[in-house]
Amino acid sequence: MALHHVTHGEGTPVLALHGWTPDHRLMTGCLEPIFANRPGYRRLYPDLPGMGQSPAGEIDSSDGIMAALRDFVDAEIGTEPFIVIGESYGGYLARGLVAERPDQILGLGLICPIGVALEHADRTVPEHVVLESDPAVLAGLTPAQVEDFTGIAVVQTAETLRQYQQDIEPGLDAADTEAMARIRKNWALTIAPESGPVFTRPSLILCGRQDSSTGYADQYPLLPHYPRASFVVLDSAGHNLQIEQPALLAALIDDWLSRIAREPDFPEGLPTEPTSR
Repeated sequence: MALHHVTHGEGTPVLALHGWTPDHRLMTGCLEPIFANRPGYRRLYPDLPGMGQSPAGEIDSSDGIMAALRDFVDAEIGTEPFIVIGESYGGYLARGLVAERPDQILGLGLICPIGVALEHADRTVPEHVVLESDPAVLAGLTPAQVEDFTGIAVVQTAETLRQYQQDIEPGLDAADTEAMARIRKNWALTIAPESGPVFTRPSLILCGRQDSSTGYADQYPLLPHYPRASFVVLDSAGHNLQIEQPALLAALIDDWLSRIAREPDFPEGLPTEPTSR
């Protein structure tokens, strides 16, 4: 199955995987400003099956999504070394790719990832709280829009609402909810993400302290499997961490990319540091 995707730049491939229900715009919105100062990377942003403009077809499981993603990597990247970064459910899939292709992946980045507990009922998560709010920003929204935005938003300001409406809401509206409900019944990957060898490449596990969707405690047990991982928990950040703490996100992604670029087997001739800060 051909996945709809957008591509920016040239150089070392970076595969960016969005979470459950949104589409590729969730990732382009937060990552493209970072890569503006980092030439030498080809960023690939697919819509996962049933989300965005990628049809689900007959897919009825995460294994089916992984198969489509595997085909996408083979077609667009081939055997070339690449970097992978995933948000939430996309992080679960990214870890699955690492289990399958540990020698091909140069680095793993996770933003608000699912941890050791796949199902929400089994996760260790805090209660939803709001730490910054401007009631005026909700004026003019429909009740459904208010519910969708405020349901997980920890920082509810004009800027986070703008980013939400630009990067997240369009994907929510485009999702094939019937197909996703079918897939959701078989959500666990048959090959568990951490079933392979320890991954010794530079990694980043970035969590929100107030994330009521995936939390931060269930990601800590992943650390033994990723001994080169920075594990960072940000205050004033929920499951929309990428729009609630964009400056810290950029700094930590930047550090992670620099660590990858300093590895001895990083492709020669590419910049190892950003062109400007």
